[in-house]
Amino acid sequence: MASEKAVQPIIIKRIKKVSGGHHGAAWKIAYADFVTAMMAFFLLMWLLGSTTKGDLKGISDYFTNPIALTLTGGSGAGDATSLVMGGGEDLSRRSANMHKGQDPDEQRRIQREARDAIAKVDQAAMSVLKEKVQQAITNNPKLADYRSQVRLDVTKEGLRIQIVDEQGRPMFDTGSAVVKDYMRGLLREIAAVLNTVDYKVSLSGHTDSRPFGSTEMGYSNWELSADRANASRRELLVGGMQEQKIVRVVGLAASQPMEGTVPDADVNRRISIVVLTRAAAEDLAAAARAPEPEPVEKTPFMKVLEASAAAPAQVATPSGAPPGVALPAAAAPPSLPQSAEQKPFVVTIPR
Repeated sequence: MASEKAVQPIIIKRIKKVSGGHHGAAWKIAYADFVTAMMAFFLLMWLLGSTTKGDLKGISDYFTNPIALTLTGGSGAGDATSLVMGGGEDLSRRSANMHKGQDPDEQRRIQREARDAIAKVDQAAMSVLKEKVQQAITNNPKLADYRSQVRLDVTKEGLRIQIVDEQGRPMFDTGSAVVKDYMRGLLREIAAVLNTVDYKVSLSGHTDSRPFGSTEMGYSNWELSADRANASRRELLVGGMQEQKIVRVVGLAASQPMEGTVPDADVNRRISIVVLTRAAAEDLAAAARAPEPEPVEKTPFMKVLEASAAAPAQVATPSGAPPGVALPAAAAPPSLPQSAEQKPFVVTIPR
């Protein structure tokens, strides 16, 4: 019995694990990611709230068109040093101030170099476009015989394409704006080539100096040249050119004869198509833009007129009028002082 009591029973306790219990520290990683995202979000909100409107526009414009921002500047290019609109040290200015340390001469030099770079790119593009137009006309069997009537040269404004009267082959019917068949083919072939480049186009019609029209105020070379330029514009559109690419259509009559020719030469009857460089197109748009009217200082007389026009009309309510109805009071004519010798002036108007 003593030996049996000395032996102690061995108890094995088995614990069954249940799924869905404690997962360790995985939740801490997710929470840390959430807190980091919220911190980044509020940091972004703080930056947007503390950034000037000019800064935001400058950043947007820079990624949209860096060259244009460099050329034009303005608000968005200089509102970067202060929370006050305009930035810089002069807080009274509403437009952008210059950054500290920015030299005006250096800024002008950068803008000049940017314009020169754009001009070189445009000139190179015009030379390539000239070759394309020549090749398109040469490769067309119907138009190859008319190559001598197409004059191409690259000018400061861009590529100038001139279609002239030559060898007894006029572009239009005599004294009218009806386009000849071969002229239609030339214009439509040129339109297909010009539509492949992103440049604006200007058209002008020219005539020789021979007088046209029977009366002094009648249909003259000015109207004729304008009608022919507009007829050429329609043919370019039929050839596939986008309408918004054409920015000017003018008639110049005989005011600009070709160099080295007499004013009444046949070659002066021509249509000139100019593919404008970006600088020339911008200058043309600026010249056509209406200037802002200057404020007119009001004279004392103008102020009196404005005050009298703004004053309410004086009305009176007779005793017999219904309540709430205001009728104009009878105004007596102003009395004029008359002397004893003055007689009334009577005007008789016949019926």
